[in-house]
Amino acid sequence: VQLQASGGGLVQAGGSLRLSCAASGRIYSSSGMGWFRQAPGKDREFVAAIRWGRGTTAYEGHVRGRFTITREKGQNTLYLQMNDLKPEDTAVYFCALTRAGMTNRAADYAYWGRGTLVTVSS
Repeated sequence: VQLQASGGGLVQAGGSLRLSCAASGRIYSSSGMGWFRQAPGKDREFVAAIRWGRGTTAYEGHVRGRFTITREKGQNTLYLQMNDLKPEDTAVYFCALTRAGMTNRAADYAYWGRGTLVTVSS
């Protein structure tokens, strides 16, 4: 499976962006896909995850209510709608796939896309 993330950019605080992640290869219903982010000088952190088949979702606390993770199964595409962006959301965002169901642990994800940079100005 190969993953290709896109949609990052520069946005003012309070603005919105939608990230996309196109996946090649088969994605099983039991798989999970997630978004992680890494800010300069910080560790990679979990943002959101979705179970591919059922669509069950999970969010990191600081983004819950502002970010929405969805997927389009027919197009093998994962999305992250980000609203009310804050400067602290500035990071490189990565999409990832796990065969281990839905999890917030980066170590559980075997497939990673290249990141897309999101910069939020104050």
